Amino acid sequence: MQARTGEWLVVHGRVTDQPERVGEIVEVPHGDGSPPYVVRWVGEDHTCVVFPGPDAGVVAQRPPGAHVPG
Repeated sequence: MQARTGEWLVVHGRVTDQPERVGEIVEVPHGDGSPPYVVRWVGEDHTCVVFPGPDAGVVAQRPPGAHVPG
């Protein structure tokens, strides 16, 4: 997996009816774009370091269904 700052990390739900988790990649420490990434999750008030698993993908634009929960 490779990513650039400004792209979006999408983590698919592992259980039926569990929503996807979407976050903006705000920092990519490695020059080759490899993980880990610093991600600001949609609807959350913090950033964290993420090592994406096989249930995750990177997209260039914010997914249309990604909205702030509430």
